Amino acid sequence: MGDNHAYTNGKECDDDEASEALAQDRTHMAEDRTIMAVERTFAGWIRTAFAAIGIGLAFRVLFGELHPPWLAKAIASLFISFAIFLAINAEKRAARSLDRMETHAVDGPERPRFRLLAWGVATGAAILIAGLWILNDGDLTG
Repeated sequence: MGDNHAYTNGKECDDDEASEALAQDRTHMAEDRTIMAVERTFAGWIRTAFAAIGIGLAFRVLFGELHPPWLAKAIASLFISFAIFLAINAEKRAARSLDRMETHAVDGPERPRFRLLAWGVATGAAILIAGLWILNDGDLTG
């Protein structure tokens, strides 16, 4: 776009061709902003999932000597389970948002990457829960 283009200097377009080009430019930029918003939202959900994992681990470490002994593990497992829910839900929400834009000519992010990250976090969290309960010399009570 040159300096005389209506988009850059805030004037109205006189001819139909320039007006159509301007509308296309604005549409493409709006679609790009929407895709970036979906990516930022997904990243926010994943950050929240990692925070839930951290809270669960911190609870287990700080309050590991609660009585009965399984209580700290159960509360930590609850927070980590919440992380699993958040990660899977984040992927589903991102996929739904991107599917709604599929009618446009949008070069969006690849959905398998969202899925891989979300399920990786969920799987890691599930393994962590199993580790909390099993990696104690096989004793589920202490």
